[in-house]
Amino acid sequence: MMRLRHRLNAGDTVLGTFYKTPHPMILEILAMAGFDTVVIDAEHAPFGRAEIDTAILTGRALGLDMVVRLPDDRPATILQVMDAGAAGLLIPHVNTAGQARAILSAMRYGAGGRGFAGTTRAAGYGKRPLHEHLGADRGDVALICQIEDPEGAENAADIASVEGVDGLFVGRADLAVGSGKDDFFDPEIAQATARILGTPGAATGLYCAAHEDLAAHHAAGARLFVVGSDHTAILRGAPVADWQGSLSDPK
Repeated sequence: MMRLRHRLNAGDTVLGTFYKTPHPMILEILAMAGFDTVVIDAEHAPFGRAEIDTAILTGRALGLDMVVRLPDDRPATILQVMDAGAAGLLIPHVNTAGQARAILSAMRYGAGGRGFAGTTRAAGYGKRPLHEHLGADRGDVALICQIEDPEGAENAADIASVEGVDGLFVGRADLAVGSGKDDFFDPEIAQATARILGTPGAATGLYCAAHEDLAAHHAAGARLFVVGSDHTAILRGAPVADWQGSLSDPK
């Protein structure tokens, strides 16, 4: 387990999706679909601490690298997800290199950093020796900074250059809204997205709609693709309009 960080740093292409419905059966189906990773959307979907914990437990059992998109970058929020055994953190609205360094500090043990507990899932419920767990620290957990504000887009290269930042993830919808646009396919947003995806120093990626062609983003440098969600898969798999049309057809 915990392959995600190493894959991102190796330049591999990783394909995932957002998980928005807190039920283990949904994760079981996503694992069967063949995704490399699943992102628990604790920012915009109804995931509390217990639901996140269950999702990580289930995902690990299914062989999925579970990433959590946190609702904020508070140290207490980061601690809980780290203790639960997440393979990666996707932190929203990262705008400066200083903010990225503060997040990294909250992920690590030591003075001013993460509080230690040896009986968590991440520590093997006490079976992992203290020196071994401290030595591993956050070494297997990926930090992916979401770039979704004009300030963050401007500082993307500085954020990527912070040692320990593994990825930049473009949030085109918020970037569009923050730039006064109402379409994340707007040409200016597309140009900014391509520039961020080409940023050296960290893996880059983005959310893509289920119908979107990924080739141009891959050519621009993206290696992490989070495509659609369990919600969009259900909607796309239920063509109600087609069925209604067939029922109203006199033939």
